[in-house]
Amino acid sequence: MTPAARAQAAIECLDQAIAAARTGGAAADTIVQRYFSTRRYAGSKDRRAVRDLVFDVIRSIGTPPDSGRAALIGHARAHAPEVLALFGSEGHAPAALSDGEAEARPSLAPGWQLDMLRTRFGDSTTAEVTALLARAPLDLRVNTLVANRDEVMIELPELAPMDHAHDGLRAPAGLNIESLPAFHAGKIEVQDEGSQLAALAVGAMPGETVVDLCAGAGGKTLALAAAMANQGRLIASDTDRGRLSAMPQRLARAGVGIVETRLLNPRREWESLADLAGLADRVLIDAPCSGTGTWRRNPEARWRLTPERLAKLEAEQDRLLLLAAELVRPGGSLTYVVCSLLPAEAEARIAAFVAKKPAFQPLPFCIPGAPADVAMATLSPGTTGCDGFFIARLQRVC
Repeated sequence: MTPAARAQAAIECLDQAIAAARTGGAAADTIVQRYFSTRRYAGSKDRRAVRDLVFDVIRSIGTPPDSGRAALIGHARAHAPEVLALFGSEGHAPAALSDGEAEARPSLAPGWQLDMLRTRFGDSTTAEVTALLARAPLDLRVNTLVANRDEVMIELPELAPMDHAHDGLRAPAGLNIESLPAFHAGKIEVQDEGSQLAALAVGAMPGETVVDLCAGAGGKTLALAAAMANQGRLIASDTDRGRLSAMPQRLARAGVGIVETRLLNPRREWESLADLAGLADRVLIDAPCSGTGTWRRNPEARWRLTPERLAKLEAEQDRLLLLAAELVRPGGSLTYVVCSLLPAEAEARIAAFVAKKPAFQPLPFCIPGAPADVAMATLSPGTTGCDGFFIARLQRVC
């Protein structure tokens, strides 16, 4: 593909990503993969170049654009003028620019989202959001059921220890993790440092009964199993059959044998959880959220989020907190996690929950490297170098 053809391919992928953002369709990365699945003539360099250009544009254009062409023009005019020269050139190039043609203006995020983030970060908002839009590193967690971090670092000296997660390692860009013997031996798992810290905040111990209420494909479930030394009872539940079905293979590779998976019926979850009422030592809610903390990986999430969608997410978070509360035994704990940096999905939800369930009170936990224990913590790329997370832990005191 010529550079001009790559620019046209990027426009076509961006058009699909914009439409998907409006309708809740596939992620931009998936869209690019599908685009090239029917274009076998494109080589690996072409695919990589188009993908990089697509994501550069998405990071640059914070407000949902009208079209892929307008988005590329706006990005190129601000950051890549050499791309503008490709319009109207030979071959499969984008059509020539016309006078007064619409273009999308670069921005960090929609104004209403930035306003909400300013309540979190104040004068540091621009720096924090800029960090949120940088490329994410590749983070790994050492599976302590079969190895320790020192052993893995001897086997893989290119890995570096993390600053906070004591079993975490950071990999160099481009490392193919799935090609490593250590991966197939279950010694390492891909997991962002913030996600590792969220699992640590649960405080799971060997022999306990622990519920991972929104387990997904099991990243935090695996970390909880390691913290429990593969002893006790760990229930991993989710309403997404596809994500939950990916877990058994991961559990087998990691040597985890204490996990019971449960597929839940959306909004009728209690039918599959009633037998656990008041029995759980610890419950983790990794709740569905806006994903503002994951913009490094999913920058098009800014295009997907609307005030109406945020309100629905807040209502779902409130519902899941109340559901989880029924599982916790007296003296047990509930840990609420969202990969969001919006206070509306964080402190506001905890305040609303405690107002309804005063038996739950703040329970401090430790973030390794932090100066003091806290009952609520906010992690972000700008401050802790990981994805953005809000974590809160509460204890049922009676």
